[in-house]
Amino acid sequence: MPGRTDSSAATDSPDAGPPGSDTRTARPARPTGTAPAASTARLPAERARGGPAGLLPARSPYRSQLRRIGTGRVLEVGCGTGDTLAGCAPGSVGVDHDPQSVAHCRARGLTAYTADTFLASPHARPGAFDALLTAHVLEHLDDEQVEGLLRAYVRYVRPGGGVLLITAQEAGHRAGPVPVRFTDFALLRAFAESAGLAVRRTYSHPLPRPAGMLLRSNVFVLVGQVPR
Repeated sequence: MPGRTDSSAATDSPDAGPPGSDTRTARPARPTGTAPAASTARLPAERARGGPAGLLPARSPYRSQLRRIGTGRVLEVGCGTGDTLAGCAPGSVGVDHDPQSVAHCRARGLTAYTADTFLASPHARPGAFDALLTAHVLEHLDDEQVEGLLRAYVRYVRPGGGVLLITAQEAGHRAGPVPVRFTDFALLRAFAESAGLAVRRTYSHPLPRPAGMLLRSNVFVLVGQVPR
């Protein structure tokens, strides 16, 4: 597992990490078997947009990132109130720990479940989705929970499908809710590989890594692929 935190100023930088970042690696992969339900994951509830931003129509914040993993059906874990899910292809499904967020998604005409109800739904079929997305979730879980979550949901993505993992950089990390730990490129790669994914690309979005010190919206992005 990688434990380095190389630095780079390029927007599409390889495995860059900030000085002083957590360099712990993910735990070794568990033996194959039944994946955990991931219903105990402590995911943060999405905060309501306040001020002038609340008056604007919601936009999918990761539309360009989703295009990198195809245009098919997406399973979004940690979908919040559905801003990203609303921009996904028909047949996409969201999962969130917060029943109120799920209810908000459904009121918008989106398909969303809590973790337990997803597992009991007709959508929980191996290989049913073309891609998996989780944004601003993994940094709020400990190592065991991250591994459990990825193993629980990767099974629902078809072989060759894409996986998009997104976590906050420094400014977003400080903005709260309080994360468990700083989850940089090295940790994202370690978690992806522990889940059996092939890592295709890592990059900083929307600006190069140095902007992450000041810009809350700057994020780490890992593009992975489920083995064929």
